[in-house]
Amino acid sequence: MAGNGRKLRSSGWFGGHDMHGFIHRSWMKNQGFAAENFEGRPVIGIANSASEVTPCNAHLGRVAEAVKRGVWKAGGFPLEFPTMSLGETVMRPTTMLFRNLMSMDVEESLRANPFDAVVLLCGCDKTTPAHIMGASSVDLPTIVVTGGPMLNGKFQGKDIGSGTDVWRFTDELRAGRMSIDDYMEAESCLSRSAGHCMTMGTASTMASMAEALGLQPPGGAAIPAVDSRRYALAEYAGGRAVEMVAEDLTISKILTRDAFENAIKVNAAIGGSTNAIVHLLAIAGRLGVQLRLDDFDELIRDIPFLVNLQPSGEYLMEDFYYAGGLPVVMKELGSVLHEDALTITGNRLGENVRNARNYNEDVIKTRAAPISNESGTAILRGNLCPDGAVLKQSAATPELMQHRGRAVVFEDIDDLNARLDLPETDIDETCVMVLKNAGPRGYPGMPELGNLPLPKRVLEKGVEDMVRISDARMSGTCFGTIVLHVAPESAIGGPLGLVKDGDMIELDVENRRLHLDVSDEELAARRAAWTAPAALADRGYTKLYVDHVLQADEGVDFDFLRGSSGSGVPRQSH
Repeated sequence: MAGNGRKLRSSGWFGGHDMHGFIHRSWMKNQGFAAENFEGRPVIGIANSASEVTPCNAHLGRVAEAVKRGVWKAGGFPLEFPTMSLGETVMRPTTMLFRNLMSMDVEESLRANPFDAVVLLCGCDKTTPAHIMGASSVDLPTIVVTGGPMLNGKFQGKDIGSGTDVWRFTDELRAGRMSIDDYMEAESCLSRSAGHCMTMGTASTMASMAEALGLQPPGGAAIPAVDSRRYALAEYAGGRAVEMVAEDLTISKILTRDAFENAIKVNAAIGGSTNAIVHLLAIAGRLGVQLRLDDFDELIRDIPFLVNLQPSGEYLMEDFYYAGGLPVVMKELGSVLHEDALTITGNRLGENVRNARNYNEDVIKTRAAPISNESGTAILRGNLCPDGAVLKQSAATPELMQHRGRAVVFEDIDDLNARLDLPETDIDETCVMVLKNAGPRGYPGMPELGNLPLPKRVLEKGVEDMVRISDARMSGTCFGTIVLHVAPESAIGGPLGLVKDGDMIELDVENRRLHLDVSDEELAARRAAWTAPAALADRGYTKLYVDHVLQADEGVDFDFLRGSSGSGVPRQSH
């Protein structure tokens, strides 16, 4: 029994004195578990996405051991199980193709097994939202423990950051301003400890989102992977999961509309990844929480940009933690947030951050002296993106936020790679680069291709940014005036697919406008002549993906995964 007198879900497996109970208990005992573990202890699942081909998560086995300590101490019964793992830095064509599959793995594993609560161990970009999506569709008491960021990279006496400096160094190499020897040395200097990207990329952003949503213990987003306090926090999470069973504190009681509004505002204040938009939309869809793309613009108009981290600033996650981490940001935002939102601690958000202290105001700015009053993501509308597009203001070039330029169109990434630096490609820094067929269905999987490389001739002039537009995503570690997530995508007949070389495109971020200067009549004629690209798959998971994936403005989830199937005990297996 749970502490409140409710029947434990796990008793559906371990509580019966019949053939079914015999089978479930007996085979578990072959691992050396004593009989007392099956006599009413809450069973805490530990969903572990550790994998050697997901370098960011490779250390999570040690985190799992810390969680187990906490579960045992609190009188629970921990059972670790593997989940699919998505290594952003290794998997092709993109981990986003497999986020929904991983969420299905988590959902069905939780429902099919005797868990009363779950601790989700994740870290790399898609592992965190995939875990939360799957758990949301089951609705058990749920805690997130991310693996933590790497230590700061160190190269030639300076700190360097994951992704952000990779793009910079690659541009410097292409422009002839960096030697190949230095480039290769930087490769070894960048990733020098366990953990995920230490910039405010998607991994750090989603760890922060888990904390802002109330699912991760306070401070958990920023603790470096190799810091002992990461493991102390994991131990706390294990014990707290046992308590949450007694309290019946399920994930749906935490992930309310208020929690999502908090996450959106915090994402703006930290200069978080644009990828958070599709992930939060997908999670909300699993819970039936009404969340719109425009919420990511409307809710942040008065939110200042506070966190001075790459790619939008100077510092890295290790510095962010030493400065006080996310609790400081949320305390600074104060009443702008829903401070009464419930969290996994059992306390309200405001209570969790009440005692937070800012130890470095150069890393975490105050509302009185922010980095900028322009924060977060601008949601654009116009005839080029009727269902929306996004632009990360904090990482864009101010001078390009209002720009009109001639389109240079690449039909797909192969076309761009083949023609970008050819002498006959008519392009300069005033142009607008357009990439088609990189959306959810068109690639498939909506890869991180949106940070299109600049032409070599432009880099050689010392130019570091151009307006770039696509239906792709970009890495959260990227910077530039980059319009992403154009919906509907080009591969299904969206206006982006109708753009031709020489068309004039106007970007007006202040007025949230993205306009293709082509008449409605001409667009109608182009649409009539347009033909859909050939099918990208005729079998397997990729076909399932292409047939059922939603567009960017709906979170890129599968249409049949929206909503929840709950945590009911399935029918007998024998």
